[in-house]
This record gives sequence, structure tokens and C-alpha cells, in this order.
Amino acid sequence: MLGAMRRVVGLWLAVGWLGFALLPWSAIGGSGFFAFQWLVRYPLDVSAAPASVQLVWHGRIWLAPVALALLVPLGLLRWTTTPGRAARMLVAAGTCGLIAVLAIALAIDINGWTWPPLATLFGPLPRRQPGLGYGAAMVAASSLMFLCHGLALRGWVKGDAFVAGAIGAAVCLVGLFTAYPLSRLFVHAILDQNGNLSLSAFQARLASSKIWGYGGIVWNTLQLGLLTATSATALALCFALIVTRTQFRGRRLIGILSILPMITPPFVIGLALILLFGRSGAINAVLEWAFAIRPTRWIYGLPGVWLAQTLALTPVAYLILVGVAEGISPAFEEAAQTLRASQLKTFTTITLPLMAPGIANAFLIVFIESLADFGNPLLLGGNLEVLSTAIYFAVVGVQQDAGRASILAVVLLCFSLSLFLLQRRLLGRRSFVTIAGKGDGGTRTRLPRSVAWATAALALPWAALAVVIYIMILTGGFFEKWGLNHALTLHHYATAFAIEVDNNRLLWTGGAWSSFWTTVTIAVTAAPLTATFGLTVAYLLDRQRFAGKTAFEFATMLSFAVPGTVVGIAYILAFNAPPVELAYSGIILVACFVFRDMTTSLRAGLASLSQIDRSLDEASTTMRAGAFTTLRRVVLPLMRPAVVAALIYSFISAMTSISAVIFLTSPRFDMATVNIVGRAEVGEYGYATAYASVLIALMVMAVILIRLVVGERRVSARQSLG
Repeated sequence: MLGAMRRVVGLWLAVGWLGFALLPWSAIGGSGFFAFQWLVRYPLDVSAAPASVQLVWHGRIWLAPVALALLVPLGLLRWTTTPGRAARMLVAAGTCGLIAVLAIALAIDINGWTWPPLATLFGPLPRRQPGLGYGAAMVAASSLMFLCHGLALRGWVKGDAFVAGAIGAAVCLVGLFTAYPLSRLFVHAILDQNGNLSLSAFQARLASSKIWGYGGIVWNTLQLGLLTATSATALALCFALIVTRTQFRGRRLIGILSILPMITPPFVIGLALILLFGRSGAINAVLEWAFAIRPTRWIYGLPGVWLAQTLALTPVAYLILVGVAEGISPAFEEAAQTLRASQLKTFTTITLPLMAPGIANAFLIVFIESLADFGNPLLLGGNLEVLSTAIYFAVVGVQQDAGRASILAVVLLCFSLSLFLLQRRLLGRRSFVTIAGKGDGGTRTRLPRSVAWATAALALPWAALAVVIYIMILTGGFFEKWGLNHALTLHHYATAFAIEVDNNRLLWTGGAWSSFWTTVTIAVTAAPLTATFGLTVAYLLDRQRFAGKTAFEFATMLSFAVPGTVVGIAYILAFNAPPVELAYSGIILVACFVFRDMTTSLRAGLASLSQIDRSLDEASTTMRAGAFTTLRRVVLPLMRPAVVAALIYSFISAMTSISAVIFLTSPRFDMATVNIVGRAEVGEYGYATAYASVLIALMVMAVILIRLVVGERRVSARQSLG
């Protein structure tokens, strides 16, 4: 065991010394994390020098503790020692290395020393100090692995070094990309305009009547959330009852409509509503032509946003309620009818009460999604100001007030977290059990005629409107100028996706290609990282026991409840300055997607692992295989459906996200959704719908791929059992 540990420690020691002695300690500024312009200044210029050169050549003696921490593990490689002494050496080296890197990170910011006595002790630093770079990251990673391996030698997690290292890495990454940005958000909320801590500034911002007053931002947000949650849940209940309790011929169409929001950018519904109900929209044009009714701007404001969110979020509630309706045991309804209860009485006293937890759960989830929605209020909000858009305009508008944006983000975060915790508590209460271990061969009771007619009268017009909405999205790009010139054209597609050939070379001349390829590249990069991280965390939570497991699980689930707007502003505040500078780079976009979407991969992994008997793990351990070998050869092959689902969902989410990335994009890293919204805001609806149609087509292909791959895996598994 100690021999294998020496080999692993030797590898991480090489990583640590490579970072300390050869790679730039500091960040490389505006050239980008993966650019190499720093080579022209390497190695003597302090901005590109390794820590070793800064220590010896530039006299930055505060880097000496880092070198000392890297010297300690050399004793483990050079001299024979006991496991207990080796564990103490590794824990000491890892702890000292992490503390040294963290202390340097906190002591130096963009203006130099953060604590004046340090300037007296070590001398002043020039302004515009960069954050941590390659070298610091590699030293921190090696120190973390020293600490984790030392704890494993002392018996933590049954002495498995891989599990210890995976837990340590996961905790640190979640801390860096989830907890740290949120903490910076809270700190900025109590800073005044001069950057000093000020409770009075915090109270003044928080107590503003524009936030809490009648007709203010919070009022508008909660009003919109309640209206949307009520209407979307009611419509979803109608759809679920039609599908599960009637013989309606269009039930399959409702199933298809239920997955469309997954493959549609979240703001596209609002864009289509503008084409229908805007001043130059199709409906207003017909009304003006037929009845001389002058067009109005009613679609811009609360009615329009409410309509868009209801259309977009009804399928989300439907996916929850259809499962609840199908899960009700027919035996309860048959028992009521045996006691001579009418169909209406059975429905009101048995069916609806048993669906109550699911209805409440769907209501809360739609409420959370409504609070987090950004694209539809941005396009259709008009004078309606909600928290998500108010945060955006506080940052990019005339105000440019980071403190106000932070306060609004904190308020939105508190609302979302409260609803998320309430939803989890409600979901965890399994008090309405209707399915036991015995088989149930009953048939579901059909809806009473009056209820069936009522649900059809509510649901079918909405289904028809949804179909019209998606027809508008797919056809809007083929008209010259919507509402003014309806001549058919391919001009918008050519403007967005034109390709020219010059000297046997393809030139991507369309205006959409840059953002399109950037989006695809970011999504292809983020998807495997998201799937890998989420499924690894799922394995750790399901198969391992360690201190702090409950808190860690809550932290990983927390990212699901944080609205995208809050994530975006938190990332800008956290990573726009030292100690970690990642703003307006590709890596911050990848990190945003990985840690926002990992919850879905985590849940898919937990669901898949719950179906894999632990005896398979135990058999592998009996054969003296470690956790990494067991995961790679036994568990992972059985989790292939979850792996594929996580990959495709992560890819789709990265392709269609808008609320977080609108804060994080730059001219060099422009995303497709931001490009579409920008064109729609200036009235280029043809270009926007053409671009959106291409994205939807790409998402459809991705969904078909996941269904084919997952379906084949399931069929082959069933055949092998037979």
C-alpha cells in the first residue's frame, strides 16, 4: 500500500514542482487563460515569471512557504517510513501548501496588498496585480492531493486514495464555482460606492420603495410568479387528465408538445408572440383588416410575459402531473365506485386529493422557473420590471451599479431558495402512498363527462396556440419583413449562415457563424465535463460514507435552485478580479455550464445507481480491486443510459441558456442565444427566428440521438436478461 502511495505522491509532487518552478504563478491578464502571449515575457518579467523566479530574482519571499510545503513530501520518497509517519507528512504538506496559496490569494488583490501592514513588511506592490495562474493552480491541486492521500493513509474512506482525492476535488470545485461566487455576491451587497463595508448602504438599497413598494420590482415578480404558476399548473392538470383519463385521439401530440421546451431556447416563445400579437403581428393585422381594430402594445407588459411563461412552463408542470396521475392505484377509484359513488364524486374525493402533493410540487417548480426566467421578460416586459431583468439593467444599463444588482440578486436568490427548500420538503413527505408491493390489475376510471368537457375546453385551445407558436418560429425566418412585407425569401438564412468559396477555401461569412461555432465548441467542451463531474459526485454520494456528506449533497443540489441571472452576476463579481480572473473567457462559460447543469447529471446518476446492486461493488472489492477500478470496469458500463442522458442534456442546456451567459459573453466568446436576443431587441425578427430555427433543428437531432442510444441500451439489457 505504501509503495503504491509513493508512486502517486511522486506524480503529484512532480505536478506541484512543475507549477512552482516552471509555469507562470500569476494569471496572464486579458490574453486569455489558454493563450500563450506570456511566452514573450517569460521567465524574468514578474507578470509571467514562475514562483521560483519571483522568489529568487524578484525577492518575493512570501512564496517561500509554498516551496517548503513542496519539500516535505520529498522525505516520503527518499527515506523508508511507517504509514503513520507518511500520513502525518502528507497531511502537514498539503495543509501548509493550501494555506500558503490561500493566504497569498487573499493578501493580494488588483491594487496590491489588501492589508497595509503587509506593505510595510514586504514592500509595496505595483498596481494592477494579476490573479493566480497556471503555477498556483497546479501547486494548489498537488497540495490538495497530498492532504487527501494523507487522510486516506490514516483510514479515511476505508483508506481508498481515489475516493479521498475525488471527494476533496469535488468539495473544492463546488466551493470555488458555487459557494465562492455567492459569497462575493453577498459581500458586494454591503459595499458602498467607494468599496467599503457599509451597513447603511446595504439598508438603503434593501429598503428602497422601488423594490418593495406596491407595483415595485418584488411585487411584479411575485405577482407574475403566482399568475404563471396558477395558470400553468391548471393547464398542465387538464392535459394530464386528458392523457391518463380519456381516450382523446390527440394524446400523442400532447406528449410531443411536452418535450418542446427542452429543445427550445427559453425566450423563443416571447419572440413568436411578438410575431403574432405585436403591433405588426399576424393576429393584429387580421383584426385591423377585418374589423378595423387598431393594433395596440398590450403584448408588452404583464399580460405578454404571463402568456409567454404560461406557454413555456405548462409542459414542465405536465411532466410532473402526468406521472402523478398515472401513479394513482385504480383500486382506490374502483372501491369508491363499488360503494356507489358517482364518477364526479370519485374524482373530487379520491383522484384529486391523491394528486394534491403532485399539484403543489408542480406549482412550486413553475413558480421557481418563473422567478428565474429572463428572456421572456426581457423581450416582452415593456415597463414591467422584475428581479431578473432589473439585475441585468443594473449592470449593463446607465446605472452600472454593482451594489444594486447584488441586492436584487440576493433578494431573488432568497425567494428561489425558500421555494426550493419548500419543494424539497414537500416532495420528501411520502404520505400519499397508493402503490404497494402487490400487483394491481385495475383499470383507471374515466373522467366524468362534465370534467372531461371542461378540461378539453381549457386545454385544447392552448395546445392549438402552442402549435401555432412553433409554426411561427419555424416559418418566421422565411418572410422578408414580418407585418410589412410577407414576400417569401431566404435572405435571413443567407445573412445568418452564408458560406462563400474563395480559392478553394470555405469562408463562413454569415453573421451567425461566429457565435454558432463558439456555442457548439463551448457546449461540446462542457457536456462531457458536466456528465463526468455529476456522475462522479453521484457515485460518491451513493456509494461512500464520509463526514459532511449531507452538507455536500445539499451544496451540489443548491446550484439547481440558483437562478441563472444570479449565477451570471455572481460570476462577474467573483471572477472579474484577483485572486481568480476568468471573466470574459471561454473557461468561465464552461465552468458556468458545468456547475449549473451538474445537478441533472447527479440525479440521473443517483437514479441509475439505485438500480445497481451493491453486491457487484462488494464482489469487485473482494477481488482486491480499488474504488477507481470498480467504478471504471463494473459501475460505469452499467450506467451507460445515465451517461448518455447526462451528455445530451448538458449539451442542450449549454446551447439554449441565456440568463447566465448574457453577463459572461464577450466579442471573442459570443453565444448563439445572446446573438438572437440582441437581434430581436433591434427588430430583426426574421434573422432571430431563422437562427432560432437552426438551433431547434440541432436540438431535435440531439434528442433523437439520445432516444436512439438509450433505447438500444435498454433493449439490449432486456435481451441479455432473457
